[in-house]
Amino acid sequence: RRRDSAAAGSPIQPIIKDVGEIYSRLLDHRPVIQGEIRYFVKEFEEKRGLRELRVLENLKNTIFETNERVLPKCEQAMQDNLSETFKRLQAANAMIHRLQEREYEARKLQADKVMAREEKCIAHWEEFMKEQQNKRAEVDEEHRKAMERLKEQYADMEKELAKYVSF
Repeated sequence: RRRDSAAAGSPIQPIIKDVGEIYSRLLDHRPVIQGEIRYFVKEFEEKRGLRELRVLENLKNTIFETNERVLPKCEQAMQDNLSETFKRLQAANAMIHRLQEREYEARKLQADKVMAREEKCIAHWEEFMKEQQNKRAEVDEEHRKAMERLKEQYADMEKELAKYVSF
């Protein structure tokens, strides 16, 4: 209590009071912020009125109209178009299947032709090889006969030469 009574009559009292006022004016912003909030709410309620409510109501009506009218129309159009598209896809699939079958048949026919040509070439080659064997045998036989004739000729020539050597 002594301090209170001493501070009450001291010259520091006005300084403390001034510091408190400076603090509340410079650093304590609560009253200013509360005033601004009250002003903003008042302006918002007065000027904007029920505009947001009307916007939300319009939005609700638009969504309701979309759900009730536009969406069923879109679904029906989609079903109709999907049905038509599905039919077209089935027709295209059938056409592709027929084309694949034709291509398969053409390839099979081509493969059969190639096999027939290969078999014909193989038969021709085997015939050619047999003919070559026969010709080789004929040439070997002619060569053997020619060798025998030459041996006989040289044997005759040796006999003739032997006659002349005895002189």
